[in-house]
Amino acid sequence: MSGSDAELKKPFLHTGSWYRMGGSTGKDPISSGGSLMMGSRQSSIFGSIANMSESAISIVFCCGYSSPTQSAIMKDLDLKVSEFSLFGSLANVGAMVGAIASGQISEYIGRKGSLMIASIPNIIGWLVVSFARDISFLYMGRLLEGFGVGIISYTVPVYIAEIAPQNMRGMLGSVNQLAVTIGIMLVYLLGIFVEWRALAIIGILPCAALIPGLFFVPESPRWLAKMGMMEECEASLQVLRGFDTDISVEMNEIKKSVASSRKRTTISISHLKRKRYWFPLMLGIGLLLLQQLCGINGILFYSRTIFEKAGISEGAAATFGLGSIQVVATGVATWLMDRAGRRALLIVSSVGMTVSLLLVSVAFFLEDILPKDSGFHNTLSILSVIGLVAMVVFFSLGMGPIPWLIMSEILPTSIKGLAGSVATMANFLTSWGITMTANLLLGWSSGGTFTIYTFFAAFTVIFVAAWLPETKGKTLEEIQAYFR
Repeated sequence: MSGSDAELKKPFLHTGSWYRMGGSTGKDPISSGGSLMMGSRQSSIFGSIANMSESAISIVFCCGYSSPTQSAIMKDLDLKVSEFSLFGSLANVGAMVGAIASGQISEYIGRKGSLMIASIPNIIGWLVVSFARDISFLYMGRLLEGFGVGIISYTVPVYIAEIAPQNMRGMLGSVNQLAVTIGIMLVYLLGIFVEWRALAIIGILPCAALIPGLFFVPESPRWLAKMGMMEECEASLQVLRGFDTDISVEMNEIKKSVASSRKRTTISISHLKRKRYWFPLMLGIGLLLLQQLCGINGILFYSRTIFEKAGISEGAAATFGLGSIQVVATGVATWLMDRAGRRALLIVSSVGMTVSLLLVSVAFFLEDILPKDSGFHNTLSILSVIGLVAMVVFFSLGMGPIPWLIMSEILPTSIKGLAGSVATMANFLTSWGITMTANLLLGWSSGGTFTIYTFFAAFTVIFVAAWLPETKGKTLEEIQAYFR
């Protein structure tokens, strides 16, 4: 690259980022801009994550919308419990369709282009919900929202994993989940004061802000390299790492990884029998399935109903409190991610979830047996609430952020698009089942419902302890080499 220090280079394709390039003198042609770009590594990376976090907030408005709006929507549109349960779960149906397309879309048009496309059905979906006059419009809007969420849920973790330095990848990856929990808290808070149609309009805002925001962040260097755009890859990586940083070692690793993946351009079913493919695929899908089978979406979607079953009259306020606690716990997980490691946090998280869910199930079983006027009945109500809060805290410490991070880290480049789509689709298929059945199961037996969730949380402990390797502190290329 040539030109003076003050030369302004136009945004290269797929990044949309304006930046100053240094002269070509010396070993590092970009280092001369270092004095102007002090701290650019942090500002560029965190700026990119901040824009991607708007996508996470879009996800949460879609997912968390059901909890504070259930009674109002059912009253206004005269819905049955089963009809509202279907409405709540249809986001997952749309997300499954979006997940199927997400891997291929992100491979062909890039991570940023995928998120731009995903924002459009999200915006349309929220508009349809806000102006709905009958159940069919609610269903249509929910499906559209879900389609965008399916694309976002795959693309954001992959993008973050691909742009983050290895020593910050865990923390930055969990920032996405932190944004999710903040979004949940905001939806719960706004749901107390804002009418459900207005809340749907508010859901448009993060989607609308995302599109222009994406023009100011770099495209994934690894995706650019995979597309053969090596000059753009180098420029994008330099923007992300800072103009005073030597990126030669990291660029060589990316080039080697791309060259290795190009040796086999097509992957057949028979190739999936090899450990380098089936093992990471099994881990990625397994963790994303277990994340949902512990019942978290059912708990969050219908947290207000669960609190009211536990005897708390102010269910809406309690739900907001639950969302606030989740934000704090996820913030702690963000700080611990690159210190304690993924595997240790997952084990602590799943053990804590198992104990918490068991406490809730026992408390609900005993509540059904004891008379309502028993003094011990009030104690059981308190215990069930404590267990519920503890379950959300332990989930946020590990099973919330880590499965998506692990999926983005361990899938081989050659199958990441297809395998990532399959893993994301499996997650949303399971989430649909949990969301669809949670309200009905709670009506059948609160204790029985939480016993089912306890079983899957306990199995998660075994799954992680037996098979999951630690990925902390390793480059994406080193992680993929482990599975060979």
